[in-house]
Amino acid sequence: MNRLNELETAPVGRLLWKYSVPSVVGIVVMSIYNVIDRIFIGQGVGADAIAGLAITFPVMNISSAFGVLVGVGASSRISVVLGMGDKPQAKQILGNSIVLTLVFGTFYILVLGLLLDPILRLFGASDTSLPYAHDFMFYLLPGLLMNNLCYSYNNVMRATGYPTKAMITMFIGAGLNVILAPIFIFALGWGIKGAAIATDISMGTSALFVMIHFFNPKSEIHFTPGTYRLQRRIIMPVLAIGAAPCIVNTAGCVVNGIINNTIYYYGGDSAVAAMGIFVTFTQLIITFIIGVCMGMQPIVGYNFGARRYDRLKRTFWLAAAVCTAASVLCTLMGQLTPSLIARPFTSDHALIQATDYALRLTTIMFWCAGFQIVVTNFFQAIGEVSKSIFMSLSRQVLFLIPCLLILPEFLQLRGVWLSFPLADILSFIVAIVLIVKVFHKINRLIQTTSHH
Repeated sequence: MNRLNELETAPVGRLLWKYSVPSVVGIVVMSIYNVIDRIFIGQGVGADAIAGLAITFPVMNISSAFGVLVGVGASSRISVVLGMGDKPQAKQILGNSIVLTLVFGTFYILVLGLLLDPILRLFGASDTSLPYAHDFMFYLLPGLLMNNLCYSYNNVMRATGYPTKAMITMFIGAGLNVILAPIFIFALGWGIKGAAIATDISMGTSALFVMIHFFNPKSEIHFTPGTYRLQRRIIMPVLAIGAAPCIVNTAGCVVNGIINNTIYYYGGDSAVAAMGIFVTFTQLIITFIIGVCMGMQPIVGYNFGARRYDRLKRTFWLAAAVCTAASVLCTLMGQLTPSLIARPFTSDHALIQATDYALRLTTIMFWCAGFQIVVTNFFQAIGEVSKSIFMSLSRQVLFLIPCLLILPEFLQLRGVWLSFPLADILSFIVAIVLIVKVFHKINRLIQTTSHH
């Protein structure tokens, strides 16, 4: 249990570094290979393909929603029960979770396969962008379940004391994709479907490595006979905690649909393509922030279970400082070098100008996004489900959707872009109010514990 004991005994700064660096490197590498994919597609297939790709983001969010529902819930619950010293229950959670992942994955792939074109139209595909969006998604569908297995159980691997191994499995997929994508897109001339097939193969390979780890009896927590029969007492807490990020991803689908349709109405395919570049750029920073949160989660969860509230607070503030610095950097880049961000994706002058305009407006308040994401993940790690769900929805649903429905009426396309910074600052204020309340409660628990 040495791997797990350090979560309660090692210095918090060193521990957050040990757990965050592999998860940041792993998830940012994954993100970078998505960016490289999009650069290859933009340069090799054209600006319309970038617009088509932007339409697929919300559809891929549906897949991610099911992945995080189980993966995040399982890793958070496993951290807490290991903090309580209950290893058999951790194995039960792992066994139940893999069954849920396979059931959900089969279900959504069948639904997406049968209704692909109507769903893409719903998310804003035009006659020009639909063929590209269809080709990419049709070939990507088998890889979505592999993505869930790889990404979700990476979280569990990290929560059970293997942060470096979790990073290596991400590297395997990323490296393979960077090699295969240009071969399939350019050398074989498969275009956008080549990018999807390369992603499928890469995800499948990563998923295989993750599964080998959990089938190995030498792993701290591994698959065990008798743990696969679904039990309500095991799966309900997993689904309750995973509900927050799942709802975020699902809300992201709805928001993306509204954004794509609104942008197309006010700015056409070039504005949709600019949106695709904006999402790809900010996603890089957000994945870094989520990587730090992944490193924070097992430390916070374990110490919450072990009632070490002082360590829990120090971990939170350290993660919040790092993530705020990352979101400040994103704001500076968006304000000072927007054209440089657009150029790798396209040589189309009109698209570069459209992206320049979009980035200057959308990133004004992005500096406060890091703190809001850390607060949401903190609530998730300590099992404060309702607060985590509320925080998750505050930016996208409570603030962004109303802004998108109201501002463009008066400001047209400019109103669409200004909706983002307005939602950022409002959700930041909500995060401050909620975290102050929770820390008041935690401070009382620290006083109670010290008296005893």
